[in-house]
Amino acid sequence: MPSLLFICTANRIRSPLAAALLRRELDAAGCGHEWTIDSAGTWVESGRPAVSVALEVAARLGLDLAAHRARGVDEVDLSRFDLILTMERSHRDALRAEYPACRGRIVTLAEMATGYAFDIDDPPGHTLESVMRVARELQRLVGLAAVRIQENERS
Repeated sequence: MPSLLFICTANRIRSPLAAALLRRELDAAGCGHEWTIDSAGTWVESGRPAVSVALEVAARLGLDLAAHRARGVDEVDLSRFDLILTMERSHRDALRAEYPACRGRIVTLAEMATGYAFDIDDPPGHTLESVMRVARELQRLVGLAAVRIQENERS
């Protein structure tokens, strides 16, 4: 079963949203049941729920993050994942240094989606508007990445 892990900082906005968006993309393609999709963070207060504004944005996008609880990358067995997608280049670089055995499987979401590495920054102030803007960017990038991921999986 193919597996993918999204990484952000606190695991309370970006990576859980990206995971939920990819689940929806794969379900729509009829192959969601074949995948393990998860998320984690690099600097986490474990067990915390998604930020309330992320819950609201998710609901507006038809997603449900109510059951999400933050966890750190150190709580996850990275070797279980075929692909690890980070929100920022600093996440990618730190994980590659800390987990050299996984180095070749760690890229930014932007790299996977577009071929170019750039950061998907934490939403400024965690306002409804900023989180919605980031969610829309995640939606765009996850949609592009889903196509590439499925193509890679088939080949």
